[in-house]
Amino acid sequence: MKTIAIIPARGGSKRIPEKNIQLFGELPMLVHSIKYAFANTEIIDEVYVSTDDESIKRIALSYGAKVIDRPAALSGDLEPTVSAMKHVLQSLKENIENVILLQPTNPLRPDNLLKESFEIYQKENCDSLFTVTRNHQKFGKITDNKFKPFNYSIGQRSQDLEPLFFENGLLYITKGSLILKDTIISENAFPLEVNHIFANIDIDTPEDLDYAEYLYQKHKS
Repeated sequence: MKTIAIIPARGGSKRIPEKNIQLFGELPMLVHSIKYAFANTEIIDEVYVSTDDESIKRIALSYGAKVIDRPAALSGDLEPTVSAMKHVLQSLKENIENVILLQPTNPLRPDNLLKESFEIYQKENCDSLFTVTRNHQKFGKITDNKFKPFNYSIGQRSQDLEPLFFENGLLYITKGSLILKDTIISENAFPLEVNHIFANIDIDTPEDLDYAEYLYQKHKS
């Protein structure tokens, strides 16, 4: 039974052209996820990049990853990530027990995160695990030009808020059989809380990229 890493990296990007191969920390962005996977070979048997782009393919291969050519029909803006992952598994035609999803737009991860996550995934005997981070903001809705608090009462202190969490995208671990059923996060998925500065990085805009670069240089020093 194999455990593989899949890094989905399509070529199209509107806000940051060629986002997945933009230089970040002196390396193309997706390379950080490739290197992270190879730093965990005691868990990961093989590393795959799913892409429709020749430049991404060339870079991925040069850093040791295997590449699955993604068809154009699975490379559109609205196509869910699970479809690319499912295509990888169908292309391999072998029994993959566990899949670790590493999104290239989350290039910074705590060093021990995957090891700790995989241990919990096995211990809890769950079908999937994903990382979440607590949010301490006060949310509300605007209806008829009136603000209606959602997760707090007016005047309530931030530290007294009921905990809310967001899916930070740092990593996902899922049974291969679930992905073949078009599912990444199962009903019994384990939400692993990660309160680390890297959990706030998900690169989608030039401003995100600048902030991530700042954190990378600070962490590096």
